[in-house]
Amino acid sequence: MIGRLLREPLAQFLLLGLLLFAAYHGLRRGADPAGQSNRIELTPDDLRQTGLAWVAQGRPAPSPEELRSLVDARVREEILYREGLALGLDKDDAIVRRRIAQKMEFLFEDVAALQKPTQGELRAWFEKHATGFVRPARATFRHLYFSPDRRGQRAREDAARALEKIASKPMNSPDVAALGDPFMFQDYYGDRAPDDVAKTFGTGFAEVLFGLAPGAWAGPIESGYGWHLVWVDSITPARVPAFEEVEPQVETGWIEEQRAEIREKAFAAMRARYQVVLPKDLPSIEMPPVAGIAPQ
Repeated sequence: MIGRLLREPLAQFLLLGLLLFAAYHGLRRGADPAGQSNRIELTPDDLRQTGLAWVAQGRPAPSPEELRSLVDARVREEILYREGLALGLDKDDAIVRRRIAQKMEFLFEDVAALQKPTQGELRAWFEKHATGFVRPARATFRHLYFSPDRRGQRAREDAARALEKIASKPMNSPDVAALGDPFMFQDYYGDRAPDDVAKTFGTGFAEVLFGLAPGAWAGPIESGYGWHLVWVDSITPARVPAFEEVEPQVETGWIEEQRAEIREKAFAAMRARYQVVLPKDLPSIEMPPVAGIAPQ
């Protein structure tokens, strides 16, 4: 009976399938005797990192119960992560791709951070990029304000007439202050850069101010608040600082440039291993409309 069954083609096929199935599982057990694919192991370092992450949020050291809860959460996350990978949920996910790309960028930066520039390298780099360290001009000035809210259309005209009266008078003359209107901010500004002046009075006012000669009343100059007569005490021209003044900033700039170069070189090496195929009619492809964005 057994001999006849073994001579049947169907029986031989079933037996061969059974042998292949047993061999496959035997190989799986040999390659992974401890069930590594289902093994989650947290080391003491993992637990320390979990505790440090907890403390970094401004909390006290976790209690044993809190640490157990943190460990359970980490194990849950790892299980869900592995099961998600098994289901292929990481495929075609823009957020996952972006996050992995960011981590690759961080790896590049870690490599660049290991390099320490010499003084000679920093000085040479500073000379090449000196314009990026230019210290802006500075101005010290005071002003008389003429309010359109109080004077209406006469504000500019009143300022011009006042200038005629005080043109030959010193800035601290007691007759000067009485000619203007109260200003909501300061009447005197010391050592201000163009950007600082522009934030208060506007870009146009700042441009005119830094073109004035110190030691005389000038105006009327318009701002967003009205009209002003201005006395410039001093103007310090823009300048390139000495290397010693900005050495920490120079080192930061040098490191950032090195990081950028390493990122580009590393990506170029990776890019060379890939063949990118794009549609020939790429410029003519119409993009689908996006909700909330009107077509151009």
